[in-house]
Amino acid sequence: VHAFTDLTLLPSLQSSLAEQGLQVPTQIQQRALPALLGGRSVVGVAETGSGKTLAYALPILHTLKSLEAGGDAVELNARPRAVVVVPSRELGEQVAKVFKPFTHTTRLRVRTILGGTDIEVAKKNIAGPFEVLVATPGRLIKLLDRGLLHLDDVRTLVFDEADQMLDQGFLPDATQIVGACPATRQLAMFSATVSPMVEKLIASLFGGADVIRSDGSHQLPATLTTVNREVVNGERLPLLKALLSERVSGGTMLFVNTREQCDAVASAIASLGHTCTIYRGEMDKVERRNNLKSFRDGDVDLLVSTDLASRGLDVDHVGRVVNVHLPKELENYMHRVGRTARAGRPGVVVNLVTERDAPLMQQVAALAMAPRGPNRNTPKGGAPKPKKTTPRAGAKSAGTAPRPTTPVRSTSAHAAATRTKPTTSKPSARDEGKSSPRSAPRGQPASSSPSSPSSSKPGSTRPASWPAPGKPRKR
Repeated sequence: VHAFTDLTLLPSLQSSLAEQGLQVPTQIQQRALPALLGGRSVVGVAETGSGKTLAYALPILHTLKSLEAGGDAVELNARPRAVVVVPSRELGEQVAKVFKPFTHTTRLRVRTILGGTDIEVAKKNIAGPFEVLVATPGRLIKLLDRGLLHLDDVRTLVFDEADQMLDQGFLPDATQIVGACPATRQLAMFSATVSPMVEKLIASLFGGADVIRSDGSHQLPATLTTVNREVVNGERLPLLKALLSERVSGGTMLFVNTREQCDAVASAIASLGHTCTIYRGEMDKVERRNNLKSFRDGDVDLLVSTDLASRGLDVDHVGRVVNVHLPKELENYMHRVGRTARAGRPGVVVNLVTERDAPLMQQVAALAMAPRGPNRNTPKGGAPKPKKTTPRAGAKSAGTAPRPTTPVRSTSAHAAATRTKPTTSKPSARDEGKSSPRSAPRGQPASSSPSSPSSSKPGSTRPASWPAPGKPRKR
């Protein structure tokens, strides 16, 4: 499969693909689409930003529209024919957005029941006949238990970002959801990594499924530049201050391990005169959603988060990821860095490294030196064109002017040599809480290479609220 036109997709779907300028499938799409269109169950493993959602959305729409065209339309209430199970509300909204352009030509109906939605609103969402349901597991199980939703007509069941759901003890729910569907249903599961729990799910529910991997799965993106900076005596604040003074093309996501660290880092950023927003567990869902929207829209250029934001979220133009507190597991590291250097765009990851991070950094270095498969395919004409943004009047710069096209190398000497001059402008009271919209990354892709941590002398002590390193707690 070299082009979408090589697939036996309905003309209405081909038309929608053409309207969106999608001509060449990504590698995971090339490998998964024929299998799913052929009715086979599939386990797809591919790096973040590789187009996994479209890989299952197109076969679902093709199958359901073909049934309708053959005189077998959906007529019963609350009985979808395809169900996509996602780990979070935010990912569910993204999946629904991928389906939306194709529903205009197919006239198929997509409904959502996502976490944080009032149960009465959820009941209204699934009232009447519809074809596709996108749901989080908790809401889905609740409606099934109440007899408000029925899966006895499901033809395709998809688990998206399965590794994240399994982290939350999802296996019993997955078994219940599969059991509520007909034995003849087609199963699909997509994940960026394969953890032991994902392997357990594959063994228990996906026996006989085609296991499809992209060449870039469990590899660092070829366009990712890695910078390691040593944390001396536990002092992260001087390094953070220097990082926030550097010029970056795109927004910056800063990752920590716990909610307490998330709040403390956000407080430290504010004390340095920068505006940021947070995204973590156990905060009001509406507030978390609004914070993510502010970051996506470019109103705020800094997002501090736990691993909750490391999986599934598709945020355009994240130019840099900063691991303020590195995770213990390589799997979590891969998800974090997957927020940048997406779809062939350049990106930078900055790791604040302590002695206890040595085992992880050895794994990262080995991964960076591993042979790479061919680059994944992009739409005809190259990577997607960056979204143009216009700075708003009175917007705060926060040191986010476009980064020079010369990449930051992973060696400590070059990292210091290419550090840009700190921005000296101060935000006025009138501008507090605003920032300039992010521009898309420009410049040539940079290669990733392992490095030794660079040293940085502490220039100040950490605030009392700054958390000392410790065992990861709840996210």
